Amino acid sequence: MADHAKILAAAVGEIHGQARPGQQAMAEAVSDAFDGGVHLLVQAGTGTGKSLGYLTPALARCVETDERVVVATATLALQAQLATKDIPTALDAVEEVTGQRPKAAILKGRTNYACLYRARQGGPLDQDSLIGSDALADAAATSKGDDTSKLGAEVLALREWVEEEAERGGLADRDDAPSHTAKGWAQVSIPTRECLGVANCPFGAECFVEASREEARDAQLVVTNHALLAINAMHGGTALPEHSALIVDEAHELVSRITTAATDELSPSLVDRVARRALTWLDDDLATDFLEQSDALREALDESELTRITEASAPLPYAAAALRDISRKVVSVLGKVTDDPERQQATSAVKEIFEVAGRIASLADADVVWVTHSEIMGRAAYVAPLNVAGLLRNQVFGETTTVLTSATLSLGGSFEPAAASVGLRAVDRIEPEGEPSDEFAWRGIDVGSPFNYAKQGILYVAKRLPPPGRDGMNEETLAEIAQLIWAAGGRTLGLFASRRAAEQAAEYCRRELPKQTILAQGDAQLSELTRRFTAEPETSLFGTMSLWQGVDVPGETCQLVIIDKIPFPRPDDPLMQARKKSVDDAGGNGFMSVAATHAALLLAQGAGRLIRRSEDRGVVAMLDPRLVTARYGSFLKASLPDFWMTTDGDIAVRALRRLRGEE
Repeated sequence: MADHAKILAAAVGEIHGQARPGQQAMAEAVSDAFDGGVHLLVQAGTGTGKSLGYLTPALARCVETDERVVVATATLALQAQLATKDIPTALDAVEEVTGQRPKAAILKGRTNYACLYRARQGGPLDQDSLIGSDALADAAATSKGDDTSKLGAEVLALREWVEEEAERGGLADRDDAPSHTAKGWAQVSIPTRECLGVANCPFGAECFVEASREEARDAQLVVTNHALLAINAMHGGTALPEHSALIVDEAHELVSRITTAATDELSPSLVDRVARRALTWLDDDLATDFLEQSDALREALDESELTRITEASAPLPYAAAALRDISRKVVSVLGKVTDDPERQQATSAVKEIFEVAGRIASLADADVVWVTHSEIMGRAAYVAPLNVAGLLRNQVFGETTTVLTSATLSLGGSFEPAAASVGLRAVDRIEPEGEPSDEFAWRGIDVGSPFNYAKQGILYVAKRLPPPGRDGMNEETLAEIAQLIWAAGGRTLGLFASRRAAEQAAEYCRRELPKQTILAQGDAQLSELTRRFTAEPETSLFGTMSLWQGVDVPGETCQLVIIDKIPFPRPDDPLMQARKKSVDDAGGNGFMSVAATHAALLLAQGAGRLIRRSEDRGVVAMLDPRLVTARYGSFLKASLPDFWMTTDGDIAVRALRRLRGEE
């Protein structure tokens, strides 16, 4: 194996960094996992430099064996960060040490690339203007034109860009496209289901998706995302090129993102839209039957409770079965002609209705079906897998050596909860020097963090406050929030379990602290709120789950993190409650396995917003006394960074005032 330690040292030197023991230990563990064929869970705390910690042994393996390694990140944004920052640094280091430079490629899902068929054959917006896109865009921007004209300008600009990409042999990646909305992008991209396929598409030879896949097949390091990894697992390994090892970054999000990818939705508006699309090729009777299924589904949804559906005799499964049978007939009729691209795409759309309806109608033990309601979209049915552990065990860990890494993988002081969620069993775990017994053998390692949490941060648990209730925040808790923000002089990130709680706290603090600037999620776009919070240290930002993870605000801007309550799953979350019941029915502890593990992960992520670099100091204030009074509290505390802990509010207030030079 090429010397990964030398490559890591060269990479760290290139960015003028310093050697980090945790990063070195991580690189060594990843290299050993590859050599031994043992799966690895590696917790690497904030500041470890985990990207280089796994990239350098991965690239060393590529050089030595000419095998391919796939890296899967949680989001497209993380993909972009690796592509533009970490991978070029690592490749330079590999070249410096070995004289070789492996190829790296980024691979995304189909809808992230423009579709030439949709862009060139897309419809009436082609005729919106005879002037250039720049002139049309200027006209739309300076006038009070309607949304249609603005969309037309946007789509025309996108289509011109698509042609430029085709001319230069580019990939037409959405991240490189002109500014656009989701509606605009939909005019130049295509859902996976509706793709005609290279052989049938008139522009197959120029296909951007195929070009991106060809680049991936020609690369030794391929960076993708959790969603495409899920698709690869669910469809027999057809989405990713063959690889000898897999690294999953931000692995604490893997189960959630795999679940999302495997979740299907069915709504009356979707059925109506697909039915109208198919009408051209159907006789009157079948067309009428298909259209009427939209109303039948709407009636069934209206009669359903907003909860999990478990009885086959309930209105929803009955309506879904009828829709399944009608859509099967429609697919049969449409599929008789295969040389009409529009008809072929309509067939694919109906097939999706058929499959989702069939999945809902069957009420399989492996699925959870439920009904939701939104003010904008109305009622809809969802179906999701009860558990994705089996899928991951068989289609990921059973196929290739896999490394999972995150800042939060050890929950309650153990790797076993996280391992169990992805299909790795406690009996599969082996000791550091042990030999693997089968393809599911795994190890867990915590390489620590360069931060001294006990000296840099305080965990204040407000033991004297009443436990949170269901009727909003009580006066004592609101007063505690205001006092802490006053002591910190702003500089506060408030993490709340609900939008209602965040708004209630913001309203109270604005009234009690009129000189403080309190921003609340919903006041503006989240990106704008985060920018203001970062730029204005005395500003506070209150929000919900989208702030618990991924917000990186080092320095004096964030010296206080307030968490209003332990983030257990909502009692009306059908999927989480179904998973809890499944564990209970199997003789386990569903509360600890599902609810407490979910809460521990979010708490660790939320508390981790405080210390982002070695100079940071501050307080995490947990306003839910159950962290120290409930039996499960020790499990949750063991999942948090090793802050110095107190239940004395005066200590927290004095510490915050000292940070701003008041004491």
